[in-house]
Amino acid sequence: MLSHISASLSRTSSLTATTAFSLRPSLTSRFRFHPINYRKLRFSSAASMDRTSTPASVDSISEDLKNQRLEKDNHVVDGVRNAANSDNITPNRVNLKLEELKWDHSFVRELPGDPRTDSIPREVLHSCYTRVSPSAEVDNPQLVAWSDSVAELLDLDAREFERPDFPQIFSGASPLSGGMSYAQCYGGHQFGMWAGQLGDGRAITLGELVNSSGHRWELQLKGAGKTPYSRFADGLAVLRSSIREFLCSEAMHFLGIPTTRALCLVTTGKYVTRDMFYDGNPKDEPGAVVCRVAPSFLRFGSYQIHASRGKEDLGLVRTLADYTIRHHFPHLENLSKSESLSFSTGEGDDSVVDLTSNKYAAWAVEVAERTASLIAKWQGVGFTHGVLNTDNMSALGLTIDYGPFGFLDAFDPSYTPNTTDLPGRRYCFANQPDIGLWNIAQFATTLSAAQLINEKESNYAMERYGTKFMDDYQAIMTKKLGLSKYNKQLISDLLKNMAVDKVDYTNFFRLLSNVKADLTIQDDELLVTLKAVLLDIGKERKDAWTSWVKSYIQELSASGISDEERKKSMDSVNPRYILRNYLCQSAIDAAEQGDFEEVRRVLKVMSRPYDEQPGMEKYARLPPAWAYRPGVCMLSCSS
Repeated sequence: MLSHISASLSRTSSLTATTAFSLRPSLTSRFRFHPINYRKLRFSSAASMDRTSTPASVDSISEDLKNQRLEKDNHVVDGVRNAANSDNITPNRVNLKLEELKWDHSFVRELPGDPRTDSIPREVLHSCYTRVSPSAEVDNPQLVAWSDSVAELLDLDAREFERPDFPQIFSGASPLSGGMSYAQCYGGHQFGMWAGQLGDGRAITLGELVNSSGHRWELQLKGAGKTPYSRFADGLAVLRSSIREFLCSEAMHFLGIPTTRALCLVTTGKYVTRDMFYDGNPKDEPGAVVCRVAPSFLRFGSYQIHASRGKEDLGLVRTLADYTIRHHFPHLENLSKSESLSFSTGEGDDSVVDLTSNKYAAWAVEVAERTASLIAKWQGVGFTHGVLNTDNMSALGLTIDYGPFGFLDAFDPSYTPNTTDLPGRRYCFANQPDIGLWNIAQFATTLSAAQLINEKESNYAMERYGTKFMDDYQAIMTKKLGLSKYNKQLISDLLKNMAVDKVDYTNFFRLLSNVKADLTIQDDELLVTLKAVLLDIGKERKDAWTSWVKSYIQELSASGISDEERKKSMDSVNPRYILRNYLCQSAIDAAEQGDFEEVRRVLKVMSRPYDEQPGMEKYARLPPAWAYRPGVCMLSCSS
């Protein structure tokens, strides 16, 4: 099932080939998903998805499903709220010591575990996890950085960061009171190929806690030592990659993008050997551990691994799906019949998908929509996830696993931040919407194999991915340009111009808000506002940009929105500051010399990405020449 989709999407390409494709023939009569064709730099989609004449709208079936919840509080089940779908900050701050955190450990309590507790690399069968403890060696560990925002989510008193034993606890050297540590078992497709068992090879979950607002949070140490899933690796992490993960987790959150979070980062005081470029030149680097935080670290691969093992383990797919819905999608339990949640597929008499009659189908649709919305948000800020394997796709629609990643500097649709991805650029910026659908197809195949959803429901989940992505992306781009309605041609021409001249993505959109809707501006003055980003362009390119700006001003003047109102709106979605790779590297260089202040300074700047921050202008500058060397602009999977 879905093999032809897998085949078509696994043929990744550079800009010399189109990224557009269509779904199986049974769907093409009513749906054809064409993501952005960056080769021609235009938008193409079915007429039903082309909203060029009306304001961009964002339709979401998952929102309708949430509204079906019968309880007064539609995020509560068994007294626990779903933190991924509700306000994360408590109105009245609770300040607890580490020993006072409220643990629950539902994952260990409700799901089957490995009978063995050793860390010997091996295949773990019929289990969702293995109970293991952190084992990384430490020598005078030090606290590098921390997030007061995440501490607040956990009800943790910020003064706990000052505890002398805090680095010991969050390096894994000392146990966390009340914790119940384990490593999760999962598999996944890596670069389009099934890789079998993967699992938490260097991440160990300390346990789950429930805060005073009923939000569930999982704490996980990355780089804490070997687990049965480590294969031939050492289970450790280096300071370089840990700083990147810590900073980007928090930066993405403050950009408004769903993501795992990071509570703290500590050095281990030991060195770890890494061959960054797989070129036979390993070197010793400072070791570190980052504490990641999320409602759950479940991924597509968490379900795939059990389906891949045949009939004996297919029941685990249902067990894990039931657990996930119960704790993280509670609004899908006990749905009431509703015509608004029944959809015709146009395939004869038996052509209705009723999401209220099968909670697993409703769940698949919501996962598809969350994933589509997430990737649309990535595209909006120019973010590229360098390793979109199915084991790196969150079942909750979060950005997860920050290995190689990058924000666009010069606009280049073929950009990939992963040196391992260079031959085919499978995960380049232009391909991310396609890959999201490919991964959803694998997820749907897994649920189908476990007989949780049928073919119609599987197809419908993928259809919703396409619709949701296009709706969200068009809405994002409309707002980024300060338009009152989506203008396909205007945006298409803009992206084409940006690609030709390699314009800085972030700075361009930030400056664009300063353009005035004044039809009397002379042609030779139209580009003054954008001069800082339109560098080294000749007369032909100046003419192209002048033509575009004139069209843009005409569109703005017709909208009736004041310049002041439009600028405020545009600046709220076009960040001034993003976590460029060279900013990470500057912080890494200082930290490796024992100076952690730059890490903390970058974190502070990235916590207010949409604000003008006097004195911090250097963090918005274009990358210097050294930023384009390997190891800065691009990294390997080992990073």
